[in-house]
Amino acid sequence: MMTTSRRILLAAMPALAAPLPLRAQPAWPARPIRFVVPFPPGGTTDIVARVYSQRMTQTLGQPVIVENRAGAGGTVGSDVVAKAPPDGYAFIMSNIASHAVGPNVYPRMPYDSVRDFTHIGLLADVPSVLAVGVQSPVRDFPGFLAAARARPGLTIASPGNGTTSHVLGATLARLTGTQLTHVPYRGSAPGLQDLMAGNVDSMITTLAETGRNERTRLIAITSEQRTPGWDGVPTFAELGLPQMNAPTWFGLSGPPGLPDAIADRMNAAILEALSTEEVRARLADFGAVPPPRSRAWYAAYVAEEVERWGRAARAAEVRAE
Repeated sequence: MMTTSRRILLAAMPALAAPLPLRAQPAWPARPIRFVVPFPPGGTTDIVARVYSQRMTQTLGQPVIVENRAGAGGTVGSDVVAKAPPDGYAFIMSNIASHAVGPNVYPRMPYDSVRDFTHIGLLADVPSVLAVGVQSPVRDFPGFLAAARARPGLTIASPGNGTTSHVLGATLARLTGTQLTHVPYRGSAPGLQDLMAGNVDSMITTLAETGRNERTRLIAITSEQRTPGWDGVPTFAELGLPQMNAPTWFGLSGPPGLPDAIADRMNAAILEALSTEEVRARLADFGAVPPPRSRAWYAAYVAEEVERWGRAARAAEVRAE
């Protein structure tokens, strides 16, 4: 005869054998999102990150926090995101230095710019400029070339070894047959301070960093056409050097394996931000408004830029140790 306790146990067995219901995953995003900037505060990458983070905080409903993780030409911060969990809470401000130039000038890279990221979208396209201090006797690009030929070893500053500006400066020397002495700094700000003080002769950096500073004189720009707001600055192409046409681009990328749903939503948030008058006006302050771009376009563009800057770095014989 079956006891009461045995009957209760048998009745409970089907329920015990049934699978537990799957725990519902919290809707993304459920906590703050990090935008890792692989350079010091105050540079172009940092400026662009903060322009977008403010708008995307509103769009996504969670704080978008800018975190500066500088070092090794942008590779330190980029590697942090390349190895982060693909959960949608860590993104890198991918850019021309860390994802195109760096892989071609550093002997060892901890990541592959194409395979080790989920590329989301283009954020800004910023021209670079050749600048001198306002106290310099150099008034224009022909004057710069005359000074460089009269005084071999004219100094040209950059934000650091292995940066886009470093490669552009070496390319400029090669194309013009001049001897320019590269002076690397740890970021653009200290280089610009020395330029304005007359401690270096010239500098290549982005328009976002020189801006409309009255203590610098811009004598050539890397954009395809003259930049609105700086119409008096000729392009390198106009000056006979189309090889120097090299806008400095900035985008957003996540770790490899990021779910498509999250990547698509982030791309949509970029496009929404770029459609606003506020974001476009702030980007226009340094000639940086890009056309709207898809995820696929940006991924292909990064791959193309890795190849392009490989050719440029080899031709200019630039290596960073």
